[in-house]
Amino acid sequence: MQTAFTFLHVEQMDGVALLTLDRPPLNVLTIGMIGELDTALRDAGSDHHLKAVVLRAAGKTFCAGVDVADHAPDRVDAMIRGFGQLFTRLRALPVPTIAVVQGAALGGGTELAMGCDLVLSGASGRFGQPEIKLGVFPPIAAAYLPSLTGYHQAARLIFTGETISADEAHRLGLVTDVVPDADLAARLEALLSQMRGLSAASLRLAKRALLLGAERGGPGALDAIERLYLSDLMATADAAEGIQSFLEKRQPAWRDA
Repeated sequence: MQTAFTFLHVEQMDGVALLTLDRPPLNVLTIGMIGELDTALRDAGSDHHLKAVVLRAAGKTFCAGVDVADHAPDRVDAMIRGFGQLFTRLRALPVPTIAVVQGAALGGGTELAMGCDLVLSGASGRFGQPEIKLGVFPPIAAAYLPSLTGYHQAARLIFTGETISADEAHRLGLVTDVVPDADLAARLEALLSQMRGLSAASLRLAKRALLLGAERGGPGALDAIERLYLSDLMATADAAEGIQSFLEKRQPAWRDA
């Protein structure tokens, strides 16, 4: 039975899980909402037939970050550790993940997008880490932003709290694609259409390989990725089917296994 959430809507259709933040007007994250999203991601990660998980938001704003009230001394420990756990689960989710951003994605909102494999943004998208303006800093961005943008650009964003456009976020490597807001749904559907035609098992293993590459670096990861390919990927029915269907010049019939 699907878990009932207060500020999160979860749908599944055609091999895709759609997670929609819905806490108007700015989808600001509370400790409770962080827990809801963590639970939804845990459930999605256990579904071996999923081919993608989409993280999106209702309204005109993706997410304006974590509630400032949850930085209070009696709550900050639960907030920091809970959000860190959520980000770790999102980044390591065995299913490919796609963030769909419109409007502001600030603070924890930028970090949520950063945790996804692909980030689609409307032209209205705005990204930034404004925490320094409150006298604090963003732990997740400090840990992961330098590998995405390079150290100096990460330093600029974290030290100044500057907000940047979707186009600049794309140039820096934070965003995969920028389209007019009116085209965002169609761009997402085109991407999902491509992924629905693929093997869920192969996508999961490709995700594992990418994470190994990101975490260990090229040469240091290659041995582990080759072992994954030979021992795990080549043992799947879908790898055999993909190769055989190509040789027989027919469409593959995936079993997602």
